[in-house]
Amino acid sequence: MADWRPMLNRRNGGIPRIMGVLNLTPDSFHADSRVASLEEAVRRASDMVRNGAELIDVGGESTRPGAAPVDPSEEVRRAIPVVEAIRSALPSACISIDTRRAGVARAALDAGADMVNDVSALSDPEMVDVVSEHGCPVCIMHMQGLPESMQDDPGYGDVVAEVREVLGNAARSLFDAGVEPGMVIADPGIGFGKSLEQNLVLLAAGREVVPDHRMALMWGVSRKTMFHHLLGREDTRERLAGTLGVAAKAVGRGVDIIRVHDVAEHADLFAAMSALEGG
Repeated sequence: MADWRPMLNRRNGGIPRIMGVLNLTPDSFHADSRVASLEEAVRRASDMVRNGAELIDVGGESTRPGAAPVDPSEEVRRAIPVVEAIRSALPSACISIDTRRAGVARAALDAGADMVNDVSALSDPEMVDVVSEHGCPVCIMHMQGLPESMQDDPGYGDVVAEVREVLGNAARSLFDAGVEPGMVIADPGIGFGKSLEQNLVLLAAGREVVPDHRMALMWGVSRKTMFHHLLGREDTRERLAGTLGVAAKAVGRGVDIIRVHDVAEHADLFAAMSALEGG
């Protein structure tokens, strides 16, 4: 497996790496991100890489608020052929498998995926073994509760401290299994069991949520419900401007990777910001 550690750290000038979202589900919250065929998946992944994505996140289960769980066999059926096809078409791309199940992660890594993006911060007790055995990067994301009920009434005393503690516990289990801290990415889980106010506090905190300074930080805010509450934009197709506004702040918050639906627009944003800074 290639050494992806440099890809997990932001560029010079604080510019985050771009991870493109590829949803293989019929119920992902942003309808325009859904992919219905193998051919379309490869085409979209190729477009993302051409437009500036350095990582492609492939997911076979929607974890939007209110989503019902998907049977692991169905998740495998959706995701694995796409991972194989993208690996064949884009041999140098970094492919991430977006899953909370160790069996799906293992199948994807064996099929050519390079990293795991676990929205449940290792809730599957076998996930640590899968990651350590493959020597792959892993993103651990904070989620309070489960997708089907996480937004019912999220509550915290100190949201930054509590998110950091949960991520720290997950990270230590990886470190104890021999995974290097530089291979672990922390994600505060914007919109996953958080109110608008809690989301904003976490975003303002930046790297304060990261439990170990050697770990990378990822934000995933693209077109999320927070922009409905913040800006009144109910339709996900009207949330790009708000998404880009948060992405611009990521540059000064120590964010290493930003997970997005709209790769070209984010690449343009970061290129313009970099040019204004003389780099």
